[in-house]
Amino acid sequence: MLTHAVDILLVEDNRNDVELTLRAFARHRFANRVYVARDGQEALDWLFGVDGAERQTPRLILLDLKLPRVDGLDVLRAIRADEGFRKVPVVVLTSSREQSDIIESYDLGVNSYIVKPIEFDSFVEAVGALGFYWVLLNEPPAAVES
Repeated sequence: MLTHAVDILLVEDNRNDVELTLRAFARHRFANRVYVARDGQEALDWLFGVDGAERQTPRLILLDLKLPRVDGLDVLRAIRADEGFRKVPVVVLTSSREQSDIIESYDLGVNSYIVKPIEFDSFVEAVGALGFYWVLLNEPPAAVES
């Protein structure tokens, strides 16, 4: 069984959405370790290990699509192209309702696509439900267990 320093990689450039997501986890008493990447390139650098850093394999990746430097679809493409990350659940958590984004995300192997609710309480409930399912209920293969 692998051990991980981080359970959840949150890839989100919007400070308010980062704060809301972390508050939702706290409100639902998730004690999971979260690493926040503020853009797609930072997420890829962290996952793949740059400049001699060790590769990281979280139990869950929460991925926004509209990111600076490297967009979310390109991050998803890189994750799914790597054998070591193919089984890590990736949930797109974005404001985009564009059918092209939804279709391409699923074509690239996303596990779930969630449009961020606008209201705070709805956002907290949605994040709590997805955290509960993907981190507590979902049974990952041994290669991605923590």
